[in-house]
Amino acid sequence: MTNIATRPAAIAAAFVASLIVGLGLIFWLLDSSRGALAPSAIGGPFQLVDQDGRTVTDRNLEGKPTLLFFGYTHCPDVCPTTLFEMSEILRAMGKDADRVNAYFVSVDPERDTPATIKDYLSSFDPHLKGLTGDPAAVGTMLSAYRVYSKKVPGKDGDYTMDHSAMIYLMDAKGRFVAPFKLDRKPEDAAADLKRHV
Repeated sequence: MTNIATRPAAIAAAFVASLIVGLGLIFWLLDSSRGALAPSAIGGPFQLVDQDGRTVTDRNLEGKPTLLFFGYTHCPDVCPTTLFEMSEILRAMGKDADRVNAYFVSVDPERDTPATIKDYLSSFDPHLKGLTGDPAAVGTMLSAYRVYSKKVPGKDGDYTMDHSAMIYLMDAKGRFVAPFKLDRKPEDAAADLKRHV
């Protein structure tokens, strides 16, 4: 029988392990010296819908730099924290935030309908848009962007999602640039993002 006192530690350890796996995968993909995929291999065609039910494709990423974050609305910690930090950066950009795309892409299409995502994003900066779709369409985008995502069963049919926690910075031509760092002041991150506008 599992000791209840050890559960938080076990959950935290599993979460950290999933982040390490996800980030390790991304950095391995970017390591051209190992013959891995080049940054140009990250990204590709997709067709999803936003929180208002409008179709969004890879063509919508063109014309503006784009921040992409993959997560899900039932995420207990890293997703709301990351979206809050992205919101702070967008606010720090002022009017220049209109010249950037910022998307929250669901890795949990079973529960994340457009209406669910719309309600969830109402707590964050209005520049943040949500994307979802049927499992096949979401899977196509996750594969194109090399996103790690795994369903983890819980009690009574509930589940969580292990997933990569990186923010993707894409240029105005829809090409992957680099992971976008959040571990800095919002003003500094905003100034960095403005360089790509």
